Amino acid sequence: MIKIYNTLTQTKEAFKPIDEGKVRIYVCGITTYDYCHLGHARMLVAFDMVVRHLRSRGYEVTYVRNITDIDDKILARARENGEVFSDLTERFITAMHEDERALSILPPDQEPRATAHIEQIIAMIEKLVATDFAYRADNGDVYFSVMQFPDYGRLSKKKMDELLDGARIEVGELKRDPRDFALWKAAADDAVGWDSPWGYGRPGWHIECSAMSTCSLGDTFDIHGGGSDLMFPHHENEIAQSEAVTGCTFAKLWMHNGPLRVDNEKMSKSLNNFFTVREVLKEYDGEVVRQLLIASHYRSPINYSPQSLQQAAKVLERLYTALKDLDIANAKSLTNSRFEKAFLAAMDDDFNTPKAFAVLFDMMKEINRQKSAGMERDMEGASQLGALLVKLGGHLGLLQRLPQDFLRGEVDPKQVEQLIAAREQARADKDWAKADQIRDQLSAMKVVVEDGADGSSWRLDR
Repeated sequence: MIKIYNTLTQTKEAFKPIDEGKVRIYVCGITTYDYCHLGHARMLVAFDMVVRHLRSRGYEVTYVRNITDIDDKILARARENGEVFSDLTERFITAMHEDERALSILPPDQEPRATAHIEQIIAMIEKLVATDFAYRADNGDVYFSVMQFPDYGRLSKKKMDELLDGARIEVGELKRDPRDFALWKAAADDAVGWDSPWGYGRPGWHIECSAMSTCSLGDTFDIHGGGSDLMFPHHENEIAQSEAVTGCTFAKLWMHNGPLRVDNEKMSKSLNNFFTVREVLKEYDGEVVRQLLIASHYRSPINYSPQSLQQAAKVLERLYTALKDLDIANAKSLTNSRFEKAFLAAMDDDFNTPKAFAVLFDMMKEINRQKSAGMERDMEGASQLGALLVKLGGHLGLLQRLPQDFLRGEVDPKQVEQLIAAREQARADKDWAKADQIRDQLSAMKVVVEDGADGSSWRLDR
């Protein structure tokens, strides 16, 4: 039985989907006004792992991850660039998809956009106004009345009086209560917006996700996920406005991934420690970045540094080296082995990837032991175990490449092979100076040559 930590109840719960065998999950996606940064990648990889494991355990998963394509930040960036906001968002949506593919993130089943749900957003707001959960201010803004929803704060565990302390009404806002939040924002006639019963304007951020999630998955669904930074106020507001409209429980279970820090500090442009995914991918293989993001428990903070990426690269190198020279394609499938049982037990326990990786390392050690024995039956057993290692790695989105493709990296293999052949000829000619020169040239390319009885092989030194 799978157990998942529910942020709402702050306990691990036995997972029982609403419809047996089927899982409906919604995750708050990216606001597309810039390139994805490593914090975004942490969220994207975490929930990709969750979906992969649920599917591997036999669940029929409907995974919805939205795109916010209308927002204050988007409009501000478009004005800065002097471009149409939709051109800006399309460019960064394309970039996001490129980053996802580089990190082996599977596309969601549905990827709704806020601008495609304006009609549904307006309909939700109309219901909230009609039932006095929301009100129109004199300037055309529409606000949700937090005091009308007694359970407000139950996700973040914030009290109403605590929320009042420090709350304020910004310039231009006409709230009745500083705790209220915007559902609809009035806009000038020449600004981006849509017609509504309250005048020309555009939706607030929180209501967008309520409309997209319920349109895609129904009034109540199994799992709502996102980064821990969204718990308050975004997810709290989603619950309030959604349940006020439907009268139903919004999401049965809430999951939040932990933050990503850089050298133990919060990632921030002001601290000059802000990294986009594509910046990091210029230096490191996408699978290495994924390994770093997934090795820690999804609820724990991750500390990013060049050293941590190098360590992630070494981890994958050891695993792929164990798989090297095995006949995995023709290996008989191992079923119900102690390794598989231990791995699944770890993943079923709130997706405990650290424990799952410990099992993969035990498998790697056993593969290496059998390979070193060198007997035919040992190699057959190692291949069977290797096939299982690849299968279990698939739950994490790792180890799905040919070992030689990972170990040899992005260098030109033809050039390397030519240099190795030239080095072997130099050694045969006893031209040791030339052989050493070529080895130094290969080392500069981060290529490690391994000499053996059957000739020389090579791999990339990560």
